[in-house]
Order: sequence, then C-alpha cells, then structure tokens
Amino acid sequence: MMKKIVFILVLTGFIFQSFTRSPENISVEEKLIIQIDAVRKVIDTNAKYNREIAFFIDMEIVSGKNRFFIYDLKNKVIIDQGLVAHGIGSETRGSGKLKFSNSYNSFCTSLGKYSVGKYYTGDYGKSYKLYGLDETNSNALTRNIVLHSYKKVPYMEQEKKIVNSLGCPMVNELYFKKIEKIIDTSKTNIILSIYN
Repeated sequence: MMKKIVFILVLTGFIFQSFTRSPENISVEEKLIIQIDAVRKVIDTNAKYNREIAFFIDMEIVSGKNRFFIYDLKNKVIIDQGLVAHGIGSETRGSGKLKFSNSYNSFCTSLGKYSVGKYYTGDYGKSYKLYGLDETNSNALTRNIVLHSYKKVPYMEQEKKIVNSLGCPMVNELYFKKIEKIIDTSKTNIILSIYN
C-alpha cells in the first residue's frame, strides 16, 4: 500500500511563518501547503472546480523524483505521487535550476494554476487540454500545453533526470491511468497547480 503523507495545519502562525520566510528556506511540504491554500481560494469562489481533489507539481524537485502529487483536499492527504517531465526549453546549463516561460515556441514549462479540460486523442494518445488561469500560463491552450503520458517516462523514481517534454506535464503511462480515472469520474474541473 502506498504511503500517505498527511498534512495537518496545527497553528495559524505556521502559515504566517511560511509567507515571511525567504523562498530558499521553504521546505517542500511548506510550499505545498501554500499552493493548497491558493487552490482553495480559487475553488471556493467557483462551483465549476472540484472541491475534493487537486493536482500539484513541484518543479523544484528534480525530474527523477516524484513531484506530481494527487491531493485529497477533503482529507488533507496526498493519495498518490509520480514522476512528471518538464519542458526541454526549461533546461538551463550549469545551474541545474529550471527556467519557465509562457511564450510560444519556448518549449518551456509554464508555472501557474490550470483547469484540466476535456480529453482528445492526439500524437501521444489520450491527452487533457489545460486552460491557464494565471498570467504566467495564459497561453497554455494556444501553445497546445496538455496533460499526457509517454512510454519513456519511467514509473519508479531514479537518480538521473528523466526525458523532457515540449512544455507539457508528461507522465508515465501507468500513472496516467490513475490520473485519467480521477479526471474522467469528476463532475467538475480539477485544478492543476505547477509551481517552483
């Protein structure tokens, strides 16, 4: 059985402290909590979004490690996690840090919140359209940024980097089946948040 990571907010001061610390000092867990709060603000103001499940991708985590999180908003728990590729244009030489862009033909990952839309069958099989909800990802639809699978994305974590995409969040075929089941049974749009 997959490990479940439970996040419980005990003190209001913890959240305040997260916002006042410099970004370099914020842990993976604290960043996720901040992103969960931002997603809750969106779904609380619009009934078309799923209030129980959201997807989160932390692009600061290296690509060979799990960084796509399926999060149960109701029970405050990560219910699954997997590998996800970033755009080839996001690679930088030397520093190891990724760059992000909303520009056409950049082949970069774009940060921000997305609404997961309907699927279609494309070059990579079943793919879900992504609608950018922020200024940083507003060109997602016209850039053809979609959520899809690719057979060369491994299922298990590894030490080395994984294959890159052309800017799309691209996951392993088996992990995609898990995501697909959640999306296809949801009566409302699921929010995907990509952050760094």
